[in-house]
Amino acid sequence: MNAVLLKRLFRSISDGRSDDLYKIARNIIEDEMKKGHTQLAKELSNVLKTSPINKTIATFEIKPTELNVLPRSKRHETTLVTHVPTDRLEHHMVLPKAVEDRFLRIEREYAARERLAQYGLLPRRKILLYGSPGCGKTMGAERLALNTGLTFLKVRFDAIISSYLGETAVNLRSIFDTAAKSPCLLFFDECDSIAKSRSAMQEVGEIKRVVNSFLQLLDEYDAPGLLVCATNLNNQLDYAIWRRFDDVIKIPKPGPDELRQLIEMTLSIAKVSKLDWEVLLDTSKGYSAAQIVRSARDALKKVVLEDSGRVTLEVLLEAIKENRGVE
Repeated sequence: MNAVLLKRLFRSISDGRSDDLYKIARNIIEDEMKKGHTQLAKELSNVLKTSPINKTIATFEIKPTELNVLPRSKRHETTLVTHVPTDRLEHHMVLPKAVEDRFLRIEREYAARERLAQYGLLPRRKILLYGSPGCGKTMGAERLALNTGLTFLKVRFDAIISSYLGETAVNLRSIFDTAAKSPCLLFFDECDSIAKSRSAMQEVGEIKRVVNSFLQLLDEYDAPGLLVCATNLNNQLDYAIWRRFDDVIKIPKPGPDELRQLIEMTLSIAKVSKLDWEVLLDTSKGYSAAQIVRSARDALKKVVLEDSGRVTLEVLLEAIKENRGVE
């Protein structure tokens, strides 16, 4: 079983969440199928079918047919969101402890939402992630979806933005209505495109109405899942947007410890020569997580293609320098 499933399993046991335990069990079966352990997966599935909570818990899951009923633009009939399957979600984040703890808090609160409700408390449900390009905001949203068992829906700004009066707001409303019907993580990447500061705008037309609509929808959000927004341009967001969120998290660029972990994790499947970490970390100082992972993968590709056996310091430094300035 992979580390992510193990963490989810123990958190669910700790929080007494039987519905989450069922979802984790299903994920374990899928994981074993992908590994080719067909017989084991079948045996586990048969055990799960006999569970007395099977029928009850199934109501918490989104049926595959429901994923086909995605919100669409009335004018063009194009889907307004993209569903990203669970097996395509990236989640191996390396974060400073303080930031990691805040992600864990969101996940734990969601897992214990029914227990919190008994005390009149709500879990954090509206999250804003901000930071420089490549720092891991999208991965943070995907990690939250995976660790909470929620379906990941990414908003398509190319589909929702319309030049017709009022249509963008109608599209936004349709997306929020969908999120209210089935538990999901609704992800607005580059949300600044619909949440820019109204005071900084020259005109008072449609875009200001869109911002107003978005603020209102955030206020009204009462869906059973999570809503996550991300932006690189936090200084351009409308002043009123910040207080609409339950948690605002800055995703920083990795420091020396995080850079080393990212390199080691990316190269864990390869043979690696002894590395001079002082030189490596000095060369990669200021790199984003995306840049350093891309550099390590480029070095690994070169070794594979040249059949040279090991990733060396020279190959890794060359790849890091090539990715300087590439976000």
